[in-house]
Amino acid sequence: MSQRRTLWEEGREPGRQVVALGLALALTATVLDLALSGSLGLFFDVVFVLSCVALALAVRPRDFFTVGVLPPLLMVVVFVLVGLTRPEAIADPGDGVVQAVVAGLGHHAGALVTGYVLSLVILAIRHRVIERRGLPA
Repeated sequence: MSQRRTLWEEGREPGRQVVALGLALALTATVLDLALSGSLGLFFDVVFVLSCVALALAVRPRDFFTVGVLPPLLMVVVFVLVGLTRPEAIADPGDGVVQAVVAGLGHHAGALVTGYVLSLVILAIRHRVIERRGLPA
């Protein structure tokens, strides 16, 4: 009888699909937070961290690297788009795009670090479990 798969072994989505899902989740959270409050705040941060965790659990082992570098890139992409369209949502109204991105990263550094660390920890646990069980990557 074969063993049941654990949470750490379940992820089987290709890296490209996980990146697309991450971008969709982050942009949806951005639009909702901007619509509700006019700026990016706690709602965006919570959704970002939860998305990082979900993406790390969803990706197939062969694409761990893709998700391992995704959180900072995802946040930068979102902040560049917000900086181009509504810089006052993440910075002072007179700031340019670059300054808005830097200010946004500074204001949301806690969510970025938390999401990134959780993502890397989950990937490390998954890698260890898969190695121990001798499952294919």
